[in-house]
Amino acid sequence: MQGRPAGRSRAEMTRVDLDRLPYRRGVGIMLLNALGDVLVAQRIDMPSDAWQMPQGGIDAGETPEAAAWREMQEEVGTRAAILLAESRGWYRYDLPPELVPRLWKGRYRGQEQKWFAFRFTGRDEDIAIDGAHAEFSAWKWAPLATLPQLIVPFKRQLYEELAAEFGPLAEPTNKERRHG
Repeated sequence: MQGRPAGRSRAEMTRVDLDRLPYRRGVGIMLLNALGDVLVAQRIDMPSDAWQMPQGGIDAGETPEAAAWREMQEEVGTRAAILLAESRGWYRYDLPPELVPRLWKGRYRGQEQKWFAFRFTGRDEDIAIDGAHAEFSAWKWAPLATLPQLIVPFKRQLYEELAAEFGPLAEPTNKERRHG
């Protein structure tokens, strides 16, 4: 049997119930600038100091790469980028149990994501997080090594693994170097 037992509300789901839920398929985007820093943003709907990379679901009939390009346009407001790499596999994270009933109508225990690294080819002015369906309230460039400390704790291991896989791509591509 998939999902929750009959007669039990989503708020009353046990750990066993949660473990039976599937993962939502999605994509994630590591957008690197010429200095090798990564675009991170703060979610509008999560009152915290956490920053995250853009991510989103895969629509029916859509390839993961097409979903990544679409999500970049929707969440970052640009397609000024070149694709550098696709993750070797799918990465998973579980939501904390208290969030499961509140997200995706309680149908998923977490996400299973294919990640893509892109090199941003535009200017900072090209980034527009205030689109029609804005998900972020602020954005910034952050050094790759700081990503695990910026994200919510339940995604920390995922970000450590992404930093390890895509780390070699975060080398600066121009003669400028970070100050400080």
